[in-house]
Amino acid sequence: MKTSQSHIHTIRNLRYHVRAWGDAGAPKIFLLHGWMDMSASFQFMVDFLKREWHVIAPDWRGFGLTEWAPDGYWFPDYYADLDALLDIYQPDAPVNLAGHSMGGNIACTYAGVRPQRVAKLISLEGFGLSRIPSDKAPARYEQWLTQLRVPPRFRPYESFEAVAERLQKTNSRLQDDKARFLAQHWAKQVAPGKVILHSDPMHKNVNPVISRIDESLACWRRITAPTLWIAGAESKAPGWHADNAAQLAERKAAFRNFREVTLDDCGHMMHHDQPEKLAAHIEQFLVQQ
Repeated sequence: MKTSQSHIHTIRNLRYHVRAWGDAGAPKIFLLHGWMDMSASFQFMVDFLKREWHVIAPDWRGFGLTEWAPDGYWFPDYYADLDALLDIYQPDAPVNLAGHSMGGNIACTYAGVRPQRVAKLISLEGFGLSRIPSDKAPARYEQWLTQLRVPPRFRPYESFEAVAERLQKTNSRLQDDKARFLAQHWAKQVAPGKVILHSDPMHKNVNPVISRIDESLACWRRITAPTLWIAGAESKAPGWHADNAAQLAERKAAFRNFREVTLDDCGHMMHHDQPEKLAAHIEQFLVQQ
């Protein structure tokens, strides 16, 4: 298993944890994790990278070892956090940017907002959120207001083994050793027989602002970086799966330089299910001229 280092930065007034693998002088890959995940989740995929890379993976605000945000979580904050992070690690050149799920959505939007900052873009099932009609907005705002009255909580676990079992319940493909490794990073022990998740329970609250596909499409059309979509053949991730054929084609057509790959025997958590195949596709894409 490749050894990672922990870096701590102050980013937009929050204590940010960034995990890094490899020599700082090697070509860089920025990896962005998804919702309810953390940077260590990429360990298995990083282990299969054949070339020398400096892999940089933040824990998003409110996840992993990064500080919680007191006022909740908003997608524009993730874009700003990423902008600041890139300025720390690669301020003078466009970057190789890859993200999974929520991280892929962040990467794709950012690559359209600041196209000059991204050299190559890889989205691991971060193909945009579900299409929600505008008439659902009042109910969404009401739900958010109601949730604010009672702070959410995550239930505690009696052990890291129980956390590992929970991870395997969510992803039946997850092998025992991987589940145990992830549990140690996903949670922390706060008392004998009491293990709690690192993540802020506020992430359970809905976002009061519904996703607007037209805004996503407008950002994606500005992307200049070659873009690779990677999907799991057996994924049931929400969002793009609900599109009909014409709607999915609309998403893909927004990317001007686009190719896609589907991984067999793979669900949404492709960096856990097929890390070797995923690493091979990522490297092949990044080294192509």
